Amino acid sequence: MRLFVGLDVSSFDMRVCFLDGEGTKLDTFAVSNDLPGATFLKERLLERVTDQEVDVLKIGLESTSVYSFHPSMFLHHDKDLKRFGAQVFVMNPKQIANFKKSYSDMDKTDEIDAFVIADYLRFGRNQLSVVKESQYMALQQLTRSRYHLVKAMTKEKQHFLQHLSLKCNTFTQEVDSSVFGNAMMELFLEKFSLDEVAEMPLEELAAFLQEKGKNRFDDPACIAAAIQKAMRSSYRLDKVMEDSMDIILGTSIEIIRTFTKQIKEIEKSIKRIMAGLSQTLDSIPGIDPVFTAGIIAEIGQIERFEDESKIAKYAGLYWRKHQSGRFTGETTSLSRNGNVYLRYYLVEAANRVRTQVPEYEAFYQKKYREVPKHQHKRALVLTARKLVRLVDALLRSQQLFTPGKGREAMT
Repeated sequence: MRLFVGLDVSSFDMRVCFLDGEGTKLDTFAVSNDLPGATFLKERLLERVTDQEVDVLKIGLESTSVYSFHPSMFLHHDKDLKRFGAQVFVMNPKQIANFKKSYSDMDKTDEIDAFVIADYLRFGRNQLSVVKESQYMALQQLTRSRYHLVKAMTKEKQHFLQHLSLKCNTFTQEVDSSVFGNAMMELFLEKFSLDEVAEMPLEELAAFLQEKGKNRFDDPACIAAAIQKAMRSSYRLDKVMEDSMDIILGTSIEIIRTFTKQIKEIEKSIKRIMAGLSQTLDSIPGIDPVFTAGIIAEIGQIERFEDESKIAKYAGLYWRKHQSGRFTGETTSLSRNGNVYLRYYLVEAANRVRTQVPEYEAFYQKKYREVPKHQHKRALVLTARKLVRLVDALLRSQQLFTPGKGREAMT
């Protein structure tokens, strides 16, 4: 017996369609998207397969925000369904939508969508997204949350600098941005006026910076002098405007500190989960714990993918061919599909790895010189595609990275 189950999931319910190996519709019904509904679905499935010799039992649903998470995990981990070899697939909605175009006479209804998903499984189309194990799902939620917090903090820092330029328009010109940190935040939280800072004894300001910066400045007197120069040369605001800027800067500083604290807490949880996973990606020079966790979180168990080309396609690191008859397009664009998080981590990691591993730097430079425009972007993406092969090999073999061993051709 070959049974294919399509689920069209929403926040409220799940539309279900059972198909056999010939595409015959065996059953259709709806259940609520909650524990009782999933339990009822499981019981209907067991009724269908009990006392049958099951060759294939595949259950598919689209990756629709958070709505598909609970039913996919419930069905994936159910011990009764596992006895019949049940496999659960969470698929890209774009793949289902493209497949549905072949059914030109179909309307858009939940029942039909469930049928299309089941039929997609029946044809065995590109079934990469087997449900991840719990530890990878937890890691993914943590790394994605960290990603969004970092992006939000970067945006807040830009917001802070914008208003800092209103309070002290020459500050960023005179003071090296690399020293911006806790000491600078404390300085602006004190709500000093420009004149107060400008007239403060240099030794006092230097001591303030050194205390708040926890003695991290090599030359606090030099930094203090640069700050006072900026304060003296900046435009003066009236009292109302200056007070408003102080409130905005203080609020922005507190937000940045909150982001920083929460990012550290998330990183502690990421570290705990990573300690329980067997992996050797962190042996690659340049791939720090952040990139290692991000890549592993998005890939999950490596067995989900047949080979490295499937990982590259999942990340959107592939190029569509443009060919018609004897014509083949010389320029092709990078796919817009794929997992944006995995693509981000791979590209950023590749940029670090190339500075540490000569083989990758040589590959990057070779690709950089091949075209007259978009050199860096193109070369970096191609280097990331090369890195995918190494990531796949290390995750499958669990071996440490060895420079020069198993070198790939620069093609």
